[in-house]
Amino acid sequence: MTNGEPARPLGFALGARLSFMMFLQYAIWGAWLPLLWPYLSGHLGFSPDKIGTIFAVGAVGAIVAPFIAGQIADRWFSTERFLGLSHLAGALLIWQLGSIDTYSGFLWFSLAYSIIYSPTLALTNSLSFHHIPDRDRDFGKIRLWGTLGWIVVGIGIGQWLLREYTPAGATDEVIAAAQDAGRADAFRVSAILGALMGIYCFFLPHTPPSAGKQKNATAEALVEIKRNPLLTLFLLAVPVSCIHQLYFVHTAGFLSNIQSDASNTINQIFGVGGGGLMTIGQVAEIAVLALIPIVSKSVSRKSLLSVGLLAYAGRMAIFAYGSESVPLIMAGIALHGLCFGCFIFVAFMIVDEETTGDVRASAQSLFNLVIVGIGIIVGSKLAGALAEWATSEAGAMDYTKLFSVPMWASLACLLLLVCFYPSSSPRTENAS
Repeated sequence: MTNGEPARPLGFALGARLSFMMFLQYAIWGAWLPLLWPYLSGHLGFSPDKIGTIFAVGAVGAIVAPFIAGQIADRWFSTERFLGLSHLAGALLIWQLGSIDTYSGFLWFSLAYSIIYSPTLALTNSLSFHHIPDRDRDFGKIRLWGTLGWIVVGIGIGQWLLREYTPAGATDEVIAAAQDAGRADAFRVSAILGALMGIYCFFLPHTPPSAGKQKNATAEALVEIKRNPLLTLFLLAVPVSCIHQLYFVHTAGFLSNIQSDASNTINQIFGVGGGGLMTIGQVAEIAVLALIPIVSKSVSRKSLLSVGLLAYAGRMAIFAYGSESVPLIMAGIALHGLCFGCFIFVAFMIVDEETTGDVRASAQSLFNLVIVGIGIIVGSKLAGALAEWATSEAGAMDYTKLFSVPMWASLACLLLLVCFYPSSSPRTENAS
């Protein structure tokens, strides 16, 4: 809004273009991420420590992003062209991951892909914020299409594994081995979607760099981040990202065990392998994102962040202590909607509204550094260490031990939020 007057409506054509961008952006990621741990463990036979390292180097791109992508998009190069070139290069790399079977090869290709793909997550956000008339009203409608892309590709891969890699009448061991091998196709699907996204980006609305600015955009953004509420938000984002990563690393394997005993109906709907069933969380995420523009008008940012942290704790508690009940587990998966929507999505909104216009792409990239960079690197190494700690001498995973750790960590983050996050923002108060 400007000068108290309502913002202009979001046009259908603009909304459709940005929504399809989000659909492809997250379908590319959702095709393979939930299945990566069981693929590396079950098919390639890598140890938990090596898998944790692969997940960690996969986040290195988010460390590089603020110093390359943010600076380029804020100062020198149009955002849509940078996105297009990045996705085309990424498609070539991710295709190779489906056929690499050595640890060193997978590690280095994962590193290269992360450096190319990770910056695009923040830049699709900043491109959207640049063009939409009203952040609170419009961004949720656009971003939920990214969630829909994750759902569609997740269920699609699950159905593919069910129909192409689940031999009828075979033993559980034979079926598990076939499904583990079939997960390689997820990388190829991601590559096809990445190539499509790369071409599509060149037809997105033109988003030029800020004219007439000579200072380093990242340095200016760092100055703005030093004050609350951004300082507290950035510090809390590290442990929250670790908790978020533990969910994505271990849940598919956890659900695969449950699906082997679940009714045929569940498998027919969501497919097998765990990734399809995890899309229940994305369905819930769509509902939450649709409500955020309404709720955010009357509920404080601090309250929304608190709800998100409570959902993180509740989800891990269900996984740790309620694994005997499939309906309860499905309810726990659905809590992902509140986890993502009320913490991570709202956090990106806060970053946008608490920074000045000419450094927002860099500020978004810096927050992306924390969420998809530092937190995931630490969380990935913790995921490997926790897996070894929670695995018995016989090789069985104790999921109660595994998931109780992030449960207590979520409650600790909630306490820190209550104590240190301000109830109001001087910047937004002055702007109103």
